[in-house]
Amino acid sequence: MSTHVSANRLGVKDTEQRSKGRGTRFTLNGALWSLQVLCGFFFAGSGFGKVLLHDGALYAAAPRAVAWYAAVPQPLIVFVGVCEVLGGVGLILPAMTRVKPKLTPLAAVGLALTMILAAGFHVTRGEYELVPANLVLGGVAAFIAVGRWNLRPIAPAALTASRTFRSLAVLGALALLVFAPTWYTMTNVQF
Repeated sequence: MSTHVSANRLGVKDTEQRSKGRGTRFTLNGALWSLQVLCGFFFAGSGFGKVLLHDGALYAAAPRAVAWYAAVPQPLIVFVGVCEVLGGVGLILPAMTRVKPKLTPLAAVGLALTMILAAGFHVTRGEYELVPANLVLGGVAAFIAVGRWNLRPIAPAALTASRTFRSLAVLGALALLVFAPTWYTMTNVQF
């Protein structure tokens, strides 16, 4: 009987230790989600700023803020912006809704390729100070792609009301925290 009691106490203690460690435990899935959200918001915001350059007056003023805009045709900048917005949203929503979650690693591959091309563009222009940021962002996007394709893929599932609500909340957060401030800054601040 004493063996049963000590085993029971050990089991309780073991359970308590596992539950305490659960809140602080580092997981690959948690790291991937954190990177997906951070990169998703970053790329969506960066891309939205480029999409706004479809306006001729903003495009004319943009090279004063970002020198390389002068070397790229307006339609190409807007196209890259659309790709970045879609890629940023693609890092989050397909995985969150579990509808076509394989789109998430594909979005990450597209963003990694975009950053590799951007790094090459900046090297040809001698803008070496911009290359490390491109390489880091491309590397993170590549890590997300590998992580969600091979290491921690997300299984498809039926769309539920709670996933729909969370996805709408993410889109609302993007609109309020990223798109609205970017639009306001670009349309009201003199470069």
